Amino acid sequence: MEFKMKEVGFTTNLEYGELHVAGDEQYGFRPYQLMVSSIAVCSGGVLKSILKKKRLEIEDIAIKADVTRNEKEANRIEKIHIHYTIKGKDLVESKIESAIELASKNCPMVQSVKGSIEIEETFELV
Repeated sequence: MEFKMKEVGFTTNLEYGELHVAGDEQYGFRPYQLMVSSIAVCSGGVLKSILKKKRLEIEDIAIKADVTRNEKEANRIEKIHIHYTIKGKDLVESKIESAIELASKNCPMVQSVKGSIEIEETFELV
């Protein structure tokens, strides 16, 4: 990846399109938003694959990510709480719980921040 400076922030061109990153939301995505998004969506994608392999009928997965940051330490991300709302047929909580644990162990983004950012995952079935 190559980033080019602009007046405020940086930009890069990727296969999907142009990405603007800046500390000010008026000029691009903030770095912490991209980090939280990559962790939440990676976890959700791995979870979706696992549920599919287990042949569970999933109609929809919504992900909510709440972030705890430490202003005293450069506003670093300390914790991300990922909450899945999973819609499907005949879902069993214990199977979903084990799938979430397995997804966490196999998500490259979660594993990349292991030991530095606490990741908490919860779910509800609808």
